[in-house]
Amino acid sequence: MQLTSPRLRAALLAAASLTLVAAVLPPPKALGIGDSLFPELGNPGYDVLSYDLSFTYKDNRTPLDAVTVIDARALEDLERVNLDFTHGTVASAEVNGEPARFESAGEDLVLTPARPVVAHTPLRIVVRHTSDPRGRDDGGWVTTDDGLAMANQADAAHRVFPCNDHPADKALFTFRITTPAGLTAVANGVPTALPVQRSGQPTTWTYRTLHPMATELAQVSVGSSAVPSDTGPHGLPLRHVVPAADRQRLEPWLKKTAGHIAWMEERVGRYPFENYGVLVARAKTGFELETQTLSLFESGLFTTGTYPEWYVDSVMVHELAHQWFGDSVTPRTWSDLWLNEGHATWYEALYADGLGKYSMERRMREAYQRSDQWRAAGGPPAAPKPAPPGEKIGLFRPVVYDGSALILYALRQEIGAAAFDRVERRWVAEHADSTAGTADFVRLASQEAGRDLEPFLKPWLYGATTPPMPGHPEWSGTKAAPGAKGTPGSKGAPGAKAAPDAAPVPRAVPKKA
Repeated sequence: MQLTSPRLRAALLAAASLTLVAAVLPPPKALGIGDSLFPELGNPGYDVLSYDLSFTYKDNRTPLDAVTVIDARALEDLERVNLDFTHGTVASAEVNGEPARFESAGEDLVLTPARPVVAHTPLRIVVRHTSDPRGRDDGGWVTTDDGLAMANQADAAHRVFPCNDHPADKALFTFRITTPAGLTAVANGVPTALPVQRSGQPTTWTYRTLHPMATELAQVSVGSSAVPSDTGPHGLPLRHVVPAADRQRLEPWLKKTAGHIAWMEERVGRYPFENYGVLVARAKTGFELETQTLSLFESGLFTTGTYPEWYVDSVMVHELAHQWFGDSVTPRTWSDLWLNEGHATWYEALYADGLGKYSMERRMREAYQRSDQWRAAGGPPAAPKPAPPGEKIGLFRPVVYDGSALILYALRQEIGAAAFDRVERRWVAEHADSTAGTADFVRLASQEAGRDLEPFLKPWLYGATTPPMPGHPEWSGTKAAPGAKGTPGSKGAPGAKAAPDAAPVPRAVPKKA
């Protein structure tokens, strides 16, 4: 039979080409970029420039229909392209406009293009798939009372969409979320257009980021939500997302955000993104999370009346501080996590100190007493032990929270408050919208101090035991007093003991952010 249709001929030729390529290539395998804590996370050979994610939400019992479009640049010749992806079913894949063979290997989706991708050329990937929110407790989609939210830290974005799931590869994002009538969808960034809402008809909501973002910081919220707005310092747009039924009750907390931002700006400089907001979800997550421009909080933090106001304020500042430390300046490897959590804990503690509720010196002294125990359990701050098998958030131990803030306290003691403040401002200014690591921080601190700080900082960063604290020869690593447990807002860390004049804190709000 003669082939008369050009489209049919092209399709058959493409299919034949894929079959021939698959016949000569070895079986696909999961790859990684060599992160010591997540060896199969991320993928070599390309740099993602942007993601365009489309989700169609029906209900929490049904996988979302999704399309992921990735624009990247090949860094080397690629016969195969690995993506991180699991917990979804792939219907089709294309590479540079042509059908691609797709297979799974571990938690990788491995694409075999019709023709190899040439180094230093554009790479466009389209994957049509589902995204399943059901029955998972290892991150990704979080089910709420009225919909969904995302919690992708540390390695769970690929449980939602195909991606290069490592913070070293930041990219721009566009989100298109279609919801049933009556529900609201919100995502990172700014809306590109007002959604057209017709009675009884689905609505599509579109957002895009104006700054690059790590996959672990992506956020999509679907629910019966109110979206109150406000204005922060310098006219910064503030956009919050809360359960519509709780809006009035939460307004006093939302109103604090502008003041929190002004407080942070006084210490480290201008807020780094296009907007900011608080996302309150009716869910029990066990953590709060610094998703970029839209921090995720459990509703119970604000609504149960369990926690003193100063404590909740401090947790809010913790997540806000991450917008500079972790979101704008993103860790190059997961071993650099201490730079995120140590700084966020530092400003959380500094805020509580300013309220007169829990002094910084007391908190650091108590952390110093427990630091050796934390290091023994979780490794030193800049070389943490991997999470135990099956414990996806086990990396978030006390040593990366107060144990890492203790390094910053020691640095300030060593070089003085003025030099320390210059380090903080330079760090977020010079590495904005990029990645940085521990060696970069040591180098910058040395420049501001006017001397090489590596001999001083190395034992603090990598030592099995905690060095002497400058200015406090009386401090020792004795066991903590009974009841002196952990830090506000930390994942896997017990709660901070309140100052004598403060209401007691019965437990921490654990967080992995």
